[in-house]
Amino acid sequence: MEFRVTATDGAARRGRLTLPHGVVDTPAFMPVGTYGTVKAMSPRELVEIGAQIVLGNTFHLWLRPGLEVIAAHGGLHRFMGWDGPILTDSGGYQVYSLGPLRKITEEGVRFQSPVNGAPCFLTPEESMRIQRVLAADIVMVFDECTPYPAEVAQARDSMRLSLRWAERSKRAHEGNPNALFGIVQGGMHEELRDESLAGLEAIGFDGYAIGGLSVGETKREMMRVLRHSAPRLPADRPRYLMGVGTPQDIVAAVAAGIDLFDCVLPTRNARNGWVYTRRGVVKLRNARHRDEVEPLDEECGCYTCRNFTRAYLHHLQRVNEILGARLNTLHNLYYYLELMRGLREAIERGRLADFAAELKSQMKPPMNTGERRRDRDPDRPD
Repeated sequence: MEFRVTATDGAARRGRLTLPHGVVDTPAFMPVGTYGTVKAMSPRELVEIGAQIVLGNTFHLWLRPGLEVIAAHGGLHRFMGWDGPILTDSGGYQVYSLGPLRKITEEGVRFQSPVNGAPCFLTPEESMRIQRVLAADIVMVFDECTPYPAEVAQARDSMRLSLRWAERSKRAHEGNPNALFGIVQGGMHEELRDESLAGLEAIGFDGYAIGGLSVGETKREMMRVLRHSAPRLPADRPRYLMGVGTPQDIVAAVAAGIDLFDCVLPTRNARNGWVYTRRGVVKLRNARHRDEVEPLDEECGCYTCRNFTRAYLHHLQRVNEILGARLNTLHNLYYYLELMRGLREAIERGRLADFAAELKSQMKPPMNTGERRRDRDPDRPD
């Protein structure tokens, strides 16, 4: 892996991340392909709309279809027919989401499979073994996501356990040529976030992620922790904000110095008929769209906006046609990827503040989309 910052605008960075399966221009958004597919999208369509890298999930792919199937294909790339870079999450958050079905110990996490109830045991070493079989370009350490809310003592214990697991993940990763990222934890407590980062830097990783945000905290809390932690991450390594978020969140995080993002909002909301436009979110099920003959966004160049009206998309949503989910997903991902392209260009030109102000002025007041970090429910990944 090679990462190079090519331009800056304040704390924001424009960069190039070179990985075994391709180059990623940053800041970049990773569509979420939990089960080895970005829901409703083919790999060819992802390429056509400008996706550079996708995310897969260790936990879900381990349970279904299982490592033997993926190993027989030579890894996740060939299994899912995607030639570009892949990042795999470690499964730590998904295990956390199991709630009473899991028991966390120093060694790892014991839980019952949400698929068939079978007993499972996931450790840092096992997570690294699974990810070695998946053969993603970037793999994540196995961590414990600090619950929200968490008092200082609970958050400290959780964060320090994640540090010990990070060290074990690093040892188990030895010999793997692909990049390994550490994850900063510590809840809403800035001093614990600092301790977590110092511990991760002492171990040494190829990149650093901010985890444990968008887990129920207020927007103000999330931004406080983000703006505290982002500029402290190593400047010569890629910075990844996990599971966040809305377009406004992404713009704010880019301004704080984040390079990589993933979130299920564009795909999940698309299937529910919520689509993103320059003017804000459009809820296609609303009756007001029944007779609208204009596209979702007249300035959008996606296939959906070039060929279909709001009335048609409203109709598909009301009758639950599969095509509706596909067209909405294509549009939402195109919107997110175009947003990232605009951010990259704005940083290159030193106009990020103007870009952010223009985006904000165009949008209606932000709606509550109920977003959370990906995989609230382990059986509903996105």
